[in-house]
Amino acid sequence: MIVKVKVKPNAKKEEIKEIQKDYFEIKVTVPPEKGKANSRVVEILSKYLKIPKSRIKLKKGEKSRDKIFEIID
Repeated sequence: MIVKVKVKPNAKKEEIKEIQKDYFEIKVTVPPEKGKANSRVVEILSKYLKIPKSRIKLKKGEKSRDKIFEIID
């Protein structure tokens, strides 16, 4: 399954909004440096989707706010 995510780093509080079925907007409090925001997005997605972090892989957008993640079965 492919999941698209719009990330907003340096937010005042963390939250996740499901915009469409496979499209999320995620706000994280960490800065977008050295993969910190990406790691936090994976943690938030993992908790929201109730799956292990190891099943979530970043496919595209490592340095972009628009990211594509693959959920591995």
